[in-house]
Amino acid sequence: MQKPDIDPILNEKVRAFSEKTKAHIQALFAVFGLHGIFGRSAVMETLDLKTSAASDLIQRLLQADVIEPVCGYGKGKYIFKNM
Repeated sequence: MQKPDIDPILNEKVRAFSEKTKAHIQALFAVFGLHGIFGRSAVMETLDLKTSAASDLIQRLLQADVIEPVCGYGKGKYIFKNM
């Protein structure tokens, strides 16, 4: 089964993001897809980012409506929106 392509979603939702940020989003999506649940520590590990950079990325993704919080997995867990 082929994973969904996040590029059309990115192009529409995050036009103002830098190419580096888009690459980070694509790397996260490649690891977690539409069903993987992740938090700040997973973002830090996956992208080799520091705490504040991972938090900033998550906030930007929330504001762009690309990810959403999930319940039942602890505080600060997210999933990519199925668009």
